Amino acid sequence: MIEEIIALAVPLGVPAALVCGSVVFAARSAPAGRHDPVPGHHLLRGAALSAAGVAVMALTAWLTHEDEHYDDFGAAMTGLAGVAAGALLIFGLGPFVPWLLGVLGRNAVRLPAVLRPAARHMAGRPYRTAPGVAAATAATAVAVAVMIIGFAVTAQDRAAYRPSVRPGALLVAGFPPDRAAAVRAAVQRELPGVAVVQNNRPSGSGSVIVETSRSSEHSSLYEEYPDVCANASTHHCTAIYIGDRALLRYLTADPSPRYGEGTAVVIAADGDEADSAEIRYSSADGPSLSRTVPAITVSPADPWPGGVFIPEEAVRDLGLRLEPERLIVDPSLHRTSVAERERLDHRLGEGALTYLERGFEAPAGWPSTVAVVIPIALAGALIAARSTGSGPVPPRLGGGRAALRLLVSCRAAYGAACATVTGACAGCVIGLLLAWPMTTSSDWEPLPRVPFDTPWALIAALVVGLPVLAAAVAALAPPGRPTRTGPAR
Repeated sequence: MIEEIIALAVPLGVPAALVCGSVVFAARSAPAGRHDPVPGHHLLRGAALSAAGVAVMALTAWLTHEDEHYDDFGAAMTGLAGVAAGALLIFGLGPFVPWLLGVLGRNAVRLPAVLRPAARHMAGRPYRTAPGVAAATAATAVAVAVMIIGFAVTAQDRAAYRPSVRPGALLVAGFPPDRAAAVRAAVQRELPGVAVVQNNRPSGSGSVIVETSRSSEHSSLYEEYPDVCANASTHHCTAIYIGDRALLRYLTADPSPRYGEGTAVVIAADGDEADSAEIRYSSADGPSLSRTVPAITVSPADPWPGGVFIPEEAVRDLGLRLEPERLIVDPSLHRTSVAERERLDHRLGEGALTYLERGFEAPAGWPSTVAVVIPIALAGALIAARSTGSGPVPPRLGGGRAALRLLVSCRAAYGAACATVTGACAGCVIGLLLAWPMTTSSDWEPLPRVPFDTPWALIAALVVGLPVLAAAVAALAPPGRPTRTGPAR
């Protein structure tokens, strides 16, 4: 329950706090009229906050620019400092929103003719229009920064991803040994006629260590269960599988694998041959056991880390009793669909866990955050357009409610354009600087950072599309009562 609350509060609470802070700063610094300047101390305070935010983000990017192991706590604190610095930059933009509206309002003659009345109206009452534009600016900055960071994190996660099982395989685990028969029966009822492969483990609390001799090295393959080291970036952490010919057939995707009751099989793609494997079992409740068996090396058929296959007879010869640890549906025999996995998961309930290897899937965190803040930006632009009042309609726009509808639509588009351009610039600075601390690795042998594509197309679509959308929504809303001006002098 706590995790769900946090998962909901982060995409909702953080953008809301940034928007509220920027709105407060904009409201406090907005002057009374278009010709009144923004107080200098507010501009100085905003510039100091923004400069401090950029400096801290640049420092965090420099501290985390190397591709090395970063402590979890230190990396988290560095990332938190970078996020707080980004918030300072957004807060500092608050006083510049009324200043920008005033500058554009006083120089409205340089704008296109259709936008001149909108610029003058938006600058006429900055204490009413600046908060809405500031909200749209902050929301746009958050959206752009989250998009850039999301693309960087996704690219790094995709490069570091290692499948835990063969692509397309269905894994059932997390059940006690005494329920293995019931779990297998449930799988066979849900997937009738599908062969189920079983991976075993020694009973008790001991651990298995396997060392294989290679032609180029002597590497320790010390992983006891396949899922613990699923995302390891080095072959020194390799999964161990204990089973029969069906399990080896799944591991190698070979319908007739080379199988010997006393021969270990190393599934690796590096080409180094292994001629022997030492199996050691250690337990706190008993003596340590060891045995050396011959070994061969085969290449995996699918792009996955592979592992070491130990025949169950070789483990039983050590005097150990085996028990089922997980069940696997071989993708070479049956390609499990997502719907089948969901039905099986519903049938098993909490008695077991199911996992379907579908390859790397991009996280959905940053799209949900962007989906939250874009309506905030749109609402801020619309509120700013409506906060100017009915306003005088210039004679060249015509008369009646259609003219006022056009004026309100232009004000919404103008306010949204000011917000999106300013917010996109700030968001690009935040996103590009925070991409470094957000892609640090806590692995002892981290992968080098990979280049990522900055989503310029999405940013441009946001900058162009939000003013158009704001204009369309404002045009469809009731326009209010028109007010005519006298003849132009």
